[in-house]
Amino acid sequence: MAVVEMQKIGICALKENRKAILEKLQKLGIMQMEEDSIDDDELMKMDTAESRITWDKHAELCDQAASILDKYLPEDKGLLGSLEGKERLSEGSLREIIEKRHPCNKIARRILRYEKAVSECNANILKDENLIESLVPWMALDIPLSFEGTGKTSAFIGTMPGALTEEMIAERLREKAPELSALELKVLYTSSDSVNVFVLCMKEDAEAVETALRSLGFARPPQLALGRPEKVAEDAKKDIEKQKTEIGCLVDKIKENAGSRRDFHILGDYYRTRAEKYRLLGMIPQSKNVFFLTGWVPKAAAEPLKELMEKDYGAVFSLEEKAEDETEPTVLKNNPFSAVYEPIVSSYGLPQHGKVDPTTIMSFFYMFFFGMMLSDAGYGLVMVIGTALVLKKYPGMGQGIKKMLSMFFWCGISTTFWGFMYGGFFGDVIDVVAKTFFGYTGATPILKPIWFNPLDAPMQLLIYCMLFGLIHLFFGLGIKGYQYLKEGDAAGFVSDILAWYALLIGLILILLPTDLFGNIAQMTFVFPPAVNMLARILAAAGCAVILLMSGRANKNWGLRIALGAYDIYGITSWLSDVLSYSRLLALGLATGVIAQVINTMAAMVAEGTGFLGPILFILIFLVGSVLNLAINLLGAYVHTNRLQYVEFFGKFYDAGGEPFVPFETKTKYVEMK
Repeated sequence: MAVVEMQKIGICALKENRKAILEKLQKLGIMQMEEDSIDDDELMKMDTAESRITWDKHAELCDQAASILDKYLPEDKGLLGSLEGKERLSEGSLREIIEKRHPCNKIARRILRYEKAVSECNANILKDENLIESLVPWMALDIPLSFEGTGKTSAFIGTMPGALTEEMIAERLREKAPELSALELKVLYTSSDSVNVFVLCMKEDAEAVETALRSLGFARPPQLALGRPEKVAEDAKKDIEKQKTEIGCLVDKIKENAGSRRDFHILGDYYRTRAEKYRLLGMIPQSKNVFFLTGWVPKAAAEPLKELMEKDYGAVFSLEEKAEDETEPTVLKNNPFSAVYEPIVSSYGLPQHGKVDPTTIMSFFYMFFFGMMLSDAGYGLVMVIGTALVLKKYPGMGQGIKKMLSMFFWCGISTTFWGFMYGGFFGDVIDVVAKTFFGYTGATPILKPIWFNPLDAPMQLLIYCMLFGLIHLFFGLGIKGYQYLKEGDAAGFVSDILAWYALLIGLILILLPTDLFGNIAQMTFVFPPAVNMLARILAAAGCAVILLMSGRANKNWGLRIALGAYDIYGITSWLSDVLSYSRLLALGLATGVIAQVINTMAAMVAEGTGFLGPILFILIFLVGSVLNLAINLLGAYVHTNRLQYVEFFGKFYDAGGEPFVPFETKTKYVEMK
């Protein structure tokens, strides 16, 4: 439960050691580099943009070649293959691949050329298909679309708007040009909104016919194909087959280079590492003989790093003070159990230095509430066994997915615990199976709840949910009080923490003996008069302190009292926060009820079907249970996060820390041993 203390450092060394020092720091991955502004005229920064772009282009070349191979010859990694993590590579193996990087780059460029040729073939196929589709309305024409007539005739080939017949077109032409001596008209194709026509007339009537046609909306085809439409379409089909054959040959050539895929992955990572190094080089102030580095390291690593730099490289190593406007990066350090919940905290926001890291306390509440929401021992065991097997089988998986699976492992344990407390094991599947297939007629459940069945006493569980929620919120308020004491703010601790504890505890003690609470909770509390008096004193004292001290920053007593009264109104937010924990009841009931419905449906289908009964029961049970687990697992995850982010963190947590981004070897595919 701590934010790692950071130390700002400075390194000054000879330029002849620059390459070795940067490579060492990159391998160690413990220093976040900061860019210094240059005030000295003798210092300068290298222009490394061109070199960095070159290395980035090499990395992109390898990535593109590998993705093309994945496209045509995907690797069969299985359903969980993505969990295997990065390949662990020795430095010797890396050097061997780096030595043959130039031939690999040539192979990558060749693959890209093949892929470009495939794209061109596909473009030609698309062009041919569009051409064939455009020629469909002209297939009845046994002359080229470009035909314009003979020595004595003129031809007009085109389209006209409207679903017209030959008689209708001829009649309209006679109306527009009654002096025509001869005219041949043929409708080639009719669609819902246009017709394709062929018109033939005498040469001397061509101008009149064209004028008449255009007045009726006639238009020639936008692209005239050479040759008869049927012949052009046939040639296009042949070209499509030719292009497909060419694509097959190109794809075969691409697949021949499948053995280079691993080399592309490794070289891509190598090139990215070089690009990152040149990016850093562009940030480093340097003179003719020396260079300077500034950045942050964990304080525990500062002295060992100092010894290393001074002993091996003769560098000048300094421990520097943080400037007022600087913010040191945040690194969290927690016990192995709580560390798996750090991504939950990080997704909300990292704590600032000097503030409390809530991960450890939150982790126990998170596990506790998650189990209450899912609350079925069968589903919990599935989570525990499934995540344990995956974690054991894929030890090299990434840290992010590993933490997430570990978190669900612990949440599965909590779910199993609450399942047995409530008496739920895949709902009531044990009783249903016993009654359906083994003739069990007992009235009591076989798997009895250790605590009680929420379906029999939902209001009792609701009270407990609110109690657990109140404890959760009180912990949050306590953490805020700890922060006040750590900062030496005694007045804030009294007015913002102790006063609220007194007010809330007093109001709770006043509420418990009332008939309203008794009717809701089905419980009766009778306190001695001294406790009732203590409750009133606590509530009144807490209210008075808040009223007088909450606005203590203002010297105007009128405004101070008004701000205090407004803060007291915040008791309504506490009520809504406590009511939010009713979701522990709602989601817990939903899981159990849906599971029971699935079991009942399976039993109804299985009854009276003979030997098929068990098979049908198992099928319905498995499908329904998988869907129920998926839906309620997502619900438990989302609502448990909400209880932390809104209710718990809202009481004390002040995020805003910047993540620690060390200069390290960043890879996508391999990890150096």
